[in-house]
Amino acid sequence: MANEQHSGFGRRGFLAGVGGFVGASGIGAPGAAAAENPHTGPRPTDFHGTRQLLVPELLLLPDGPVRGRAVLVDDGKFRAVGPAEQLLAAHRDLRPVRLDGHLLMPGFVDAHHHLTQSFGKAQSFGQPSEIFKTVWEPLEHALDEESAYVSAKLAALEALRGGFTTVADAGTRAPVDVRAVAKGTEEAGIRCVLGKIVSSGTGGPEHLGRWDGHPLVHPSLAIAVPEDAPADVIRKTADLCAEAGAVLQVHVNEHLASVERSLKSTGRRPLEYLHHIGALGPHTLGAHATLLTPSETRLLADSGAAVSYNPVASAWKGNGVAHATLLAAMGVRFGMGTDGTRGDGFRLIDAGETAQRLAYGMAAGDSVCGAGRTWLEHATSGSADALGLGKVTGEIAAGKAADFLVVHLAVPELTPSYDLRWELVRLANRDQIAAVVVGGKLRLWRGWPTDWDGPALVARAAQLGPEVVRRAKLQRVEPV
Repeated sequence: MANEQHSGFGRRGFLAGVGGFVGASGIGAPGAAAAENPHTGPRPTDFHGTRQLLVPELLLLPDGPVRGRAVLVDDGKFRAVGPAEQLLAAHRDLRPVRLDGHLLMPGFVDAHHHLTQSFGKAQSFGQPSEIFKTVWEPLEHALDEESAYVSAKLAALEALRGGFTTVADAGTRAPVDVRAVAKGTEEAGIRCVLGKIVSSGTGGPEHLGRWDGHPLVHPSLAIAVPEDAPADVIRKTADLCAEAGAVLQVHVNEHLASVERSLKSTGRRPLEYLHHIGALGPHTLGAHATLLTPSETRLLADSGAAVSYNPVASAWKGNGVAHATLLAAMGVRFGMGTDGTRGDGFRLIDAGETAQRLAYGMAAGDSVCGAGRTWLEHATSGSADALGLGKVTGEIAAGKAADFLVVHLAVPELTPSYDLRWELVRLANRDQIAAVVVGGKLRLWRGWPTDWDGPALVARAAQLGPEVVRRAKLQRVEPV
């Protein structure tokens, strides 16, 4: 019984929840069919208005999936989370939205993205690991106001389709106002931690003030890599972020070439250097951190700094895989990011677990590799914490933003079900996402926006993207 009430998603409990049955001649599942039927299952109109009382089959809370719970969404936030019977009795004025056969879970949070690189991600395949000089900088420099906006909105749409309700942009090198990026994400309806590169030492206070209090855009400052700015600029930028409650985004220890450049120019590895100049603290978000020494890992734990674990980037163009299970064991704060590779939350957590297994788990005989709960946590609440948004989003809790997904469970991939958190990591797909809600507003229904023309954006991107790539004159290594 305890298993059914808490994380249990056993076959009997699930079929009972959605009205299925097992007969002598085989399995009949009218409940599963009904969950897909637009006349009986959830509809977009169920999520309209400022107040909703949602009663899902299962609710993913920090301690795991539970049944028999409901959530009250009011004015963009979760106002109450508790036993369904209690919430139904307390809010008889609301028509409950019953989500039989569905999971309500927090939206994924992408802790590291490059929204203005979406036109060039398919140009990065098969290239040497450090390609920012040959691909990313030329590509971003070739953007103008419109193409930067379209690139950012396209990336935001892809992220929403993949279940992300928040993305962190690490700053663009495009010769445009970052307003173009903010416009794209705001129109798409995704929450954005908007980085601005301030390696010159100017523009930081203005950027932080410009977006202060915005409902969806959260300002951040960025320095691409430590060697891009003088020590005093990095230190002052870190202090500014600490005072403003923002994060300083910086790529650290990603590639062998960058580690060696830092050793030659400063005598220290990138992370050691940030610590040496007083720029490593709870306000610091280091991207990648794939090449850490034991002492650098200790520096992260002691300083309270956070990192973004980007497993797909390691597979596509990396020199190593961040030892995320070790980071977790040592109490290092970390989120998970796509690095602009592909905006798919379920494939990200699958890659995160798989990379740990291949890089470290198999050699150590670790058959668990963090289990499903680790990757779900660090792709949601852990990422939100790393971005300084732990009080805003990342989990389903009263007072936090209503950023969530409605995921269809009555599918072959999850039948039968025994440990839903593991199954979400290993088996779930983004095509199971029925609804994406950000700030209490329905942003996507079955993969497409409900209040703006997604296909038209895709068509415009298909026109602009090749033009930008031609202007960029990328230097690619062509396979023989």
